[in-house]
Amino acid sequence: MQTIALSHLLFMIIPLSIVGYAYYRWVGKKGEIAQATLRMSVQLILVGYVLTSLFETNTLWMLSLLLIVMVTTASFIARRNIPQKDFKTFGLILVSIVLGGSFNLVWVLGVVLELNNPFDARFVIPLAGMIYANAMNALSLAAERYEKEKEHLPHEKARSIAFKASMIPQINQFLAVGFVSLPGMMTGQILSGVDPLIAVRYQIVVMAMTLCSGAMSNIIYLAYLPRLQK
Repeated sequence: MQTIALSHLLFMIIPLSIVGYAYYRWVGKKGEIAQATLRMSVQLILVGYVLTSLFETNTLWMLSLLLIVMVTTASFIARRNIPQKDFKTFGLILVSIVLGGSFNLVWVLGVVLELNNPFDARFVIPLAGMIYANAMNALSLAAERYEKEKEHLPHEKARSIAFKASMIPQINQFLAVGFVSLPGMMTGQILSGVDPLIAVRYQIVVMAMTLCSGAMSNIIYLAYLPRLQK
């Protein structure tokens, strides 16, 4: 696989600066793109060192700790755009992501892939990252839309609209994949020399598990949210 020189990473500053300027002029938040870019870069560098150590040792406690950090961080980010910041709402978000995401993670690792060691960090971490990140995004969309719709609609109608809105990106990906786009995991495997037909099998599993994890997390959240708001 072609190695990217560290100095060449700086070339991405140009398009990021263009986007940052437009974001500032239209949205009014001057440093948000720069802060997000810096945070993204630092987090990826740190996790690169963590994963290097984890893959070499494959210790269960380190793997568990990293998964806990994943779901906790995802829950905080999902809560960012909704008005309720209380502990109960955060707890429901956390439980929804853990249950909806972990079911699909265990299913893929234990049933679909049939790994000799289902706790192999080289499989668990990349798949968990995709699952929990997707559940976070889907739940964030559903929660924000639900809060807007419930202001003038009954719970059942607001829930229906929010759930549908959260599924649009995933369904669009299902419809577009192959003819319009080659998803990240499949592209990465092809670039690293994997047979495209093998990469396709993995991508089908990935897309199915990400759609289901996001949908299941939303089902749990939207089903139990009214009980918290009583």
